[in-house]
Amino acid sequence: MAPSPAEPWQGFDRDAPPPPWTDRLPAPMPDGTVLALPIRDYGEIGVGGLIANQAAIPVVKRLAGWMAEAARGLGAEVVVGLPTLGQVFAPLVAESFGHANWVAPGYSRKRWYDEWLSVPIASSTAPDARSLWLDPRLLPRLSGRRALVVDDVLSTGASARAGLALLARAGVAPVGLCVAMVQGDRWQAEWPDGLPVAAAFATPILIRAEGGWMPDPARMPRGVLLPGGGKG
Repeated sequence: MAPSPAEPWQGFDRDAPPPPWTDRLPAPMPDGTVLALPIRDYGEIGVGGLIANQAAIPVVKRLAGWMAEAARGLGAEVVVGLPTLGQVFAPLVAESFGHANWVAPGYSRKRWYDEWLSVPIASSTAPDARSLWLDPRLLPRLSGRRALVVDDVLSTGASARAGLALLARAGVAPVGLCVAMVQGDRWQAEWPDGLPVAAAFATPILIRAEGGWMPDPARMPRGVLLPGGGKG
């Protein structure tokens, strides 16, 4: 069955309507197309939303390819995919690097897990606190290797920082974070100095305007590694 034209994340478009936007943010892609993102109303601001496990498979694959391109220079030897939606992209990014496997932390504790290999986690879209766990049997896969953390969206940075904290428990200092979308600048104030962020694309924070939403040029992310060697 063909997707409804109103259903987001099912394909890339060529048309990019100018702002103000009412319900869709046309996010520019590295190949000159746009991905229409539903606008999430957070009150004073708006953001473009992406739910990876609702996206079309070809869309996910292309985003993962751009993610891998943006992060390739970081020299990752192992990919760590954060749950839940980062794990949509992590195996594809790892495969693009030629890796045979990847590491998947999770929200549920297995009987053999150790308490010390867990940290609390929350995010802008899932604010209820829970725990992020790492299987101790995966430690040899991480030890002494250059680890790249993969997530779906970098928004406030809360979930990504939890992933970094979990790896710190395991004695691992990641070489960077790679995401499909960097969403505005809310994450930057508390981001670790010098830790690179790579992304397939970046979007601004939106502000209200007559007739809809406008991008706030002062709220674009800065210094993000993008495909083709550019920086956002």
